Amino acid sequence: IFGKVFLFLKDYGSKRRMDTNDSLRVASLWHSMHAISQQLSPNTGCSEIELLEADTFDLHCFQSINGTKFFVVCEPGTQHMEALLKVVYELYTDYVLNNPFYETKMPIRCELFDINLTHAV
Repeated sequence: IFGKVFLFLKDYGSKRRMDTNDSLRVASLWHSMHAISQQLSPNTGCSEIELLEADTFDLHCFQSINGTKFFVVCEPGTQHMEALLKVVYELYTDYVLNNPFYETKMPIRCELFDINLTHAV
């Protein structure tokens, strides 16, 4: 999960793991590409990039109303990632934002979110 800061990273058994620094770089690059794409798009009202396809991975992004971006990096061609990201957003709103002990823009440490996220994935 990436808003203005990096909040949560979880690896679910990928062949090649990204460390926190790699994840920060990807999120930072995505943020820059997102801003550039809005300016260069021939379509008026273009607001976001949702998918980056590469030879060795796909990177999917869902941006919430408040600007928080949810990413998933997966094997090329993996199906239903858009739906998964919407479920992750729902879990985030249900378990993180409704947690009275969670402070906005702090790393997410919410056991119920983690358990339900693992179940969803």
